[in-house]
This record gives sequence, structure tokens and C-alpha cells, in this order.
Amino acid sequence: MKKIIFCLLATILGFSVQGQTVRHNVPLDSIILSDPAILADETTDLYYMTGTGGKLWHSPDLKVWEGPYDVAQPDTTSWMGAHPAIWAAELHKYKGKYYYFATFTNPDIIIDHQNSEDIPRRASHVLVSDNPMGPYRPVGPDNYLPSDKPTLDGTFWVEPDGTPYMVYCWEWLQQLDGTIEAIQLRQDLSGAVGEAELLFHASDAPWNHDDARGVTSTGKQSEVTDGPFLFRTDTGRLGMIWTSWKGDIYCQGVAYSESGTIHGPWHQQEDLITPLNFGHGMLFQDFDGQWRMSVHSHSDINGHYSRIPHIFPADLSTDTLKIEY
Repeated sequence: MKKIIFCLLATILGFSVQGQTVRHNVPLDSIILSDPAILADETTDLYYMTGTGGKLWHSPDLKVWEGPYDVAQPDTTSWMGAHPAIWAAELHKYKGKYYYFATFTNPDIIIDHQNSEDIPRRASHVLVSDNPMGPYRPVGPDNYLPSDKPTLDGTFWVEPDGTPYMVYCWEWLQQLDGTIEAIQLRQDLSGAVGEAELLFHASDAPWNHDDARGVTSTGKQSEVTDGPFLFRTDTGRLGMIWTSWKGDIYCQGVAYSESGTIHGPWHQQEDLITPLNFGHGMLFQDFDGQWRMSVHSHSDINGHYSRIPHIFPADLSTDTLKIEY
């Protein structure tokens, strides 16, 4: 009985329970979190926010949050190792279950060496739970992507015919000109089907060409692909937001599929979709039906480089996504 009372008090007051320090009534701009992704779950009437670090927050109103909770339980006997870094986690509800798409990195396994830099084993993977609070464990034993390629920022998309896909980045560190690619998933999301399909290169965008990170073997300037997320406007147009850099400044653009399917071809919009210094966005509908974009900005907090989540209203009522800021 005393143990139960202690745990309840710990949860209310915000101190450690089994190694977790839970905070309550935390404003969004007081949370330090990269790559924020939000699931609006109508089953529990709560918003769940994940991102880099393997933590989860929840909120009834998008204004004040409770967390962080540890929810990811990857297979530590797999290539990920005992303590993998977790980046850019997203929650997706699919066929009655909750899926955790994230990037896992094992720094002890080096798969390549480029430009005097070791490239560790890094890949997008999928975990699953019956509950939005987890715990999230691997859907199955299979890898989704090749072991010799560093891949990251996997997101989820289902075509109108019901075919599920993972869309992800092949990291620029290995090939200099980063790509965004798609691979079909099994219906239960337990693994991939066939080979990946190239959607576009970072250099296809018109807005990131002052990103001085080197030159590819074909003479193209190297650029970063980061944080893809797909959406469909109210008119049925298929789009994808994604992030790169202008020099040392984070920026986010949008591409549209000319075929209306994931297979493209993809046309890059000329203008950025958000102001400079905002990126790695995703879109969700709140409980009132308003579309919103969650992103992070880069901030200097007491001399420390930090990333802070932000939420912007979004408009998908026409052929073109518009963000209000």
C-alpha cells in the first residue's frame, strides 16, 4: 500500500518513478525536443508528442504537457546494441495499433568512412504497441532497410489502394547528395517488400544551393535531406514537406507529386514553406479539425544550442499547403 501511495505522489509531484522524472503542466516552449511529431488520439482524447531521444509527452490541449516518459524498447540483442541513439520518432495509428517509426544508431558498428568521418550503423525501424503510452517493441525480427546504407527519419504513408510505405532519407554523409526514398511495407508493417524507390535528390530543390558541404562525383553540390512527411490537400493533391539547410541555417520546403501517388515525379516548390530556422515538420489535425504543423527551431538558451518545438496553424483547403506564422 505504501508503495502505491509513493508512486501516486511521485507522479503528481513530478519526481522520479523507476528512473523517470515526470514533469507536469509544462508549456510547449519550455520543452527541449528535436523533431517533434504529434499524434492526436481520439481514443484517449490526448495529444502524444515524440521526437529525438526516445521520450514521449502528452497533453489535453497542446498548451501544457506531461512527461517525458520512456516508451521505446528496441531489441538490444539486435544490431542496435544495448544503448542505441533514437532520432526523429513518430507515432502513427494503423489498424487499431500504435506504431513507432524512428531512427536507431549504434555508434559501435561502422559501415563506411567518408570525408575523414566514420559513418555508424543507422537505420529507420518500426516498433508497435497496443497503447499510445507504450511500451513500443519491434514489430518483427526483420530489418527494413539495407545494412550498408545510413538511413534516417522514416515516416509512414498509406496509398489510397491501402498499400503502406516507409518514406525515409538516405543520409548525405555517405553519398553527399542526400535522397528521399520509399519502400513498400507488409500489411502488418513487420518488414519491407521489394527494393526501395528513389523519389528525389536534395539537389533537386531550388532553395538550398548555398549549402556548402562538398561536391558530388557528378559535380553537383552536396545537400542534406531530412524529415520527410507526406500529406494530401483537400483537393486531393499529394505533397511532402522536407528539410535541408541554407548554409548553416535550417529551412523547410515542400514538393508535390505530379501523378498524385507516392511514385511521383516530384516537383519542388520554389519558395520555403516556413521561415528560416524552422524545420523537420509534420502535420496533424487537432480535435477541432484544424490542421497544424509541429516543427522545431534552433535556439541559444544560456549559451547552449537547443531545439524548441513550435506549432503553426496550417491550411490544406487549396492545392497548395500554407502555413500561418
